[in-house]
Amino acid sequence: MADGDERGDPAELEQRTRQAGRLPGDRYVRIVRPKEFRRGPGGIYVATAEATRPRTGLGRAYDAVRHVLFGKPIETAAAAGERLSKKTGLAILASDNISSSSYATEEAMRILVLAGTGALFLTMPIAFAVVGVLAIVVLSETRVIRAYPQGGGSYAVAKENLGIVLGVVAAAALLIDYVLTVAVSTAAGVAALGSFIPAVHDDRAVWGLAIIAVLAIGNLRGIREAGVIFAAPTYVYLVAVFGLIGYGLFRVASGDVPAAAQPPDPFPAQGAEVLGLFLILKAFSSGAVGLTGSEAVANGTPNLRRPQDAVITVVLMGSLFATIFLGLTFLATTIGVVPSAHERETLNSVLTRSIVGQGPYWWFVQGSTAVLLLLAANTGFTGFPRLASVLANDRFMPRQFAFRGERLSFSFGIIALALIAALVLWGFHGSVTELIPLYTVGVFIALTLSQAGLVRRWWRLRPKAWQLSMAVNVVGALGTGVTLVIVAVTKFERGAWMVLVVLPALVLLLIAISRHYRSVADALTLEDLDEALPEPRPPIVIVPIARLDRAAVQALAFATSISPHVKAVHIASSQESAHEFERRWERWAGRRLPDGRVIDLDTVASQYRALIQPLLKYIDRIDERDPRPITVVLAEFVPRHWWEFILHSQTAFRLKAALLFRPNTIVIDVPYHFRDTADLLSDRRSG
Repeated sequence: MADGDERGDPAELEQRTRQAGRLPGDRYVRIVRPKEFRRGPGGIYVATAEATRPRTGLGRAYDAVRHVLFGKPIETAAAAGERLSKKTGLAILASDNISSSSYATEEAMRILVLAGTGALFLTMPIAFAVVGVLAIVVLSETRVIRAYPQGGGSYAVAKENLGIVLGVVAAAALLIDYVLTVAVSTAAGVAALGSFIPAVHDDRAVWGLAIIAVLAIGNLRGIREAGVIFAAPTYVYLVAVFGLIGYGLFRVASGDVPAAAQPPDPFPAQGAEVLGLFLILKAFSSGAVGLTGSEAVANGTPNLRRPQDAVITVVLMGSLFATIFLGLTFLATTIGVVPSAHERETLNSVLTRSIVGQGPYWWFVQGSTAVLLLLAANTGFTGFPRLASVLANDRFMPRQFAFRGERLSFSFGIIALALIAALVLWGFHGSVTELIPLYTVGVFIALTLSQAGLVRRWWRLRPKAWQLSMAVNVVGALGTGVTLVIVAVTKFERGAWMVLVVLPALVLLLIAISRHYRSVADALTLEDLDEALPEPRPPIVIVPIARLDRAAVQALAFATSISPHVKAVHIASSQESAHEFERRWERWAGRRLPDGRVIDLDTVASQYRALIQPLLKYIDRIDERDPRPITVVLAEFVPRHWWEFILHSQTAFRLKAALLFRPNTIVIDVPYHFRDTADLLSDRRSG
């Protein structure tokens, strides 16, 4: 072989040429690879960033916009670097639980005040009860994290220890809770904004939708970048609220108890209901909204660098919530503030005005609270996509939820969550009070199943010190179970019934998806890798032809390459046009067909001018008479510019869609590009 000659299959990606060296007799082989691919470990090809770049100007412009909004693509190998530290993990995974301290007191008071402002003295005991349940939950969640560091939270625990059905129930409950986390946190954030920007209150649903869109874009940029974006507001809120509590406690301790400020529309002093056990339990269930988000850390453990970081994060989360919740509740009951009857101003805003007045620090507290509440919805954006990906890998949700986007985030789950949460927020007019009754039911179902599952795990495995772990989880299961019953009963008429209706429907849907995937896997799984290729049966090749032109001729030429006997079918709009097509066909077929190849023409006159249905009926009748597979070869003209598609009827596209689900049918599209014609005409002119 002469120097510079090519070697190897010309269809290979790599081009090998033999080159002469510097010294006489030296030879070496030069390997040239396209810039879109490189060789990886084991000789595999690795697609580079160049391989993902669009070829058209419109595609490149769209890519540029996406990169501005979502950032440039990240390699899969960089996934480990996208994990969160404890500092950012606390902001991303615990912000929902921490931020709920800003409205949990108010929600409990809203129920108690129905019996009159004198009943508000019970707010503090209820707060202690909520914190007690939270302590049990946090202690139990540390066990979940250590036992299941791969994530999945309540779903993973319940599925392994209580069975698949209860595992799916836990997963469905969490999915609902994450949707409501986004809706409630967004609504609460908009309410906080409305406390010092009254115009926001009138359009709170619209503001909520805009904020959900911003959060979705932030999360589509990747979890680490979302952590950087959303971490600062969490710590600003902590500084603001701890400063407020510290100053408020100082004033109370020094005897300078502030006078209670009044909201724009306070509740009347005399209530319309009797203070009884049921009303107290309702207040507890409303205050228990502060327990939401406590499961997010265990579910999102893989997002953190180490499982131990998740344990530290969940303990910090519980400690911060308890301190803030008890501090604000103590100050609110001691000073004697009451909530706004129509959500015109938040209780925390009224409390802050009472302690520091309506000055700069009030703006600081309200602004930081509003921002944190808005960003607390990010807990849902972290938990929902992660759990959905676990369910997708276990074949309980569509596979799209398991795919990572260009920024290594679960893009499909993020977009789905944003759309569903936006619908819920809009449907409930962006009102926190209307949304709260739906909240917490899902999380307590998941927490109860998680604790019960761990009890069975310790009993079954009996590791070191299993008795202590089992005791912790028994108490946890009882605590969350009792709370679940209280929440479900007291909030049933106010909206909890919706969750209890949607939950079974979602469970049935997830199980139905799993059954579908199992049946498909059973049908497609290749059990014997030594099995030889099945003997193919020669197909019946049918080529629909609208008119005899270059696109049709190219499709016919391809059809004769896979079968020597081809059927061409022409659907005419009238008998006259059918006869005209046959005359043109006879002139072409008599001179153009290569030796040994046969193309039979069937012409059908469609008196009602229908095209697709007569052709499908023709294929059906052929299929009934011959059991061989049918191959339909479609000629499709592709114009030079995308906008020129609207000038053509797209018959091939409609026919492909009609044949998509037809059994025993193979559809082959043979595109004929406009540039092919231009090149041909150019060659003729030059010749």
